[in-house]
Amino acid sequence: MTLEDVSVSNDKMEQVSRALEEVLVSARLHECLTVGVYESAKLMNADPDSVRLCVLAADKEDEDDVALQIHFTLLQAFCRDYDVNIVRLAAVSRLAQLIHEDQSEPRDLHCILVTSPPVQPLQCPALHDVISFCEDSRCRNQWVPRVDLMDR
Repeated sequence: MTLEDVSVSNDKMEQVSRALEEVLVSARLHECLTVGVYESAKLMNADPDSVRLCVLAADKEDEDDVALQIHFTLLQAFCRDYDVNIVRLAAVSRLAQLIHEDQSEPRDLHCILVTSPPVQPLQCPALHDVISFCEDSRCRNQWVPRVDLMDR
């Protein structure tokens, strides 16, 4: 890999990060987000065809949480079974800022599903960019790509 390849990769990751932020904000505004591991599992069981993207988020301190890792494994299996794209994040607090979660009321932000109802599909060009990134990652045998959200 040349230095040019690395800079292109960094530029691509910045683009994907911005696109993911745009998707999450747009989905929140259109009420197309399902937040929480339990709520996400319920939706995946009831209506998996409405799910377009699964965002799994965990901070460093969450990496040792065995129960959370088991939930992630089960959600990833659901997503693979129903061809739902998955991305992994390492910044739960930044995610809370993006979707305007009140941090005084703790809420499970470890899993967020972006849905697109069939009657009125979510129209967000950035969603196409994120899905393309996920597909490209799968072609490189990276089934759950990691995206770093930009600090603001």
